[in-house]
Amino acid sequence: MKSIIPLKLFLLVFAAVTAACIWYAAISENHHDLLTIAFLDIGQGDAIYIQAPNGNDIIIDGGPGRVLLGALGKVVPFYKRSVGAILVTNPDADHYSGFIDLLDRYKVGMEFEPGTISNTPTHILFEHRLEDHHVPKLLVQRGMTIMLDQKDNVYLSILFPDRDVSKFSSNDGSVVAKLVFGNTSVMLQGDSTAVIEHYLVGLDGPSGLLRADILKAGHHGSKTSSSDEYVKTVAPTYAIISAGLNNRYGHPNQETIDTLNKYHVKILKTMDLGTIIFRSNGQTFRQK
Repeated sequence: MKSIIPLKLFLLVFAAVTAACIWYAAISENHHDLLTIAFLDIGQGDAIYIQAPNGNDIIIDGGPGRVLLGALGKVVPFYKRSVGAILVTNPDADHYSGFIDLLDRYKVGMEFEPGTISNTPTHILFEHRLEDHHVPKLLVQRGMTIMLDQKDNVYLSILFPDRDVSKFSSNDGSVVAKLVFGNTSVMLQGDSTAVIEHYLVGLDGPSGLLRADILKAGHHGSKTSSSDEYVKTVAPTYAIISAGLNNRYGHPNQETIDTLNKYHVKILKTMDLGTIIFRSNGQTFRQK
């Protein structure tokens, strides 16, 4: 009898833990018809996790070094080990190097990139990791739609590049995309510069295509992005600046802050707030 009681106790505890894990998973996977976008606190760089109401997800940029996994682990369930897709807006290390570790821990369905070129050892390692894990690559082009949720019509619309950018600088060739869910949207632009912003204002400004609730400020709040005409055209309620505390570049630049303040945009910085999470029901965004 002495050997049976501990066994029964073990089985009861095991059953309780299993039930708790199933319950936790069910709660975690219930997205309540909401879109989640998390601007991850990864220091001086960009990393954005997006999850559609149906659970499909994409990570835009992977941040610098080895900080992505820790930041991601705070916004996704501990048991999750797959990501639908990753998108690299440009081949500067602060936008992709975190994906090197991610590829060893998560199954990644697809990689999107603009076609700008980097021959640094770190980027070559990243390319090798993609090959090692058999992740298909696709160059994005203007007019492409990355559908995240067919039922609720959640998608990323690629606005730039609209040409071969293999000879562009990494910043000028950055991907510019608009995340759309119902009446809510987010402009995402990596390190895209004022030159490209001006081009897009001329191309899409009159149609209202650039208008969005949230603007991910280009190049971490540098004065090379977030031009006056662009901020005025996008007319966001919120601007997100992803930058490291006391970074050596002086990001965000005061000129950018002044421009955003001029148009009464609420500025949120990962360096001050940590990871910044918004959820949308298709009608409005709410900050978590």
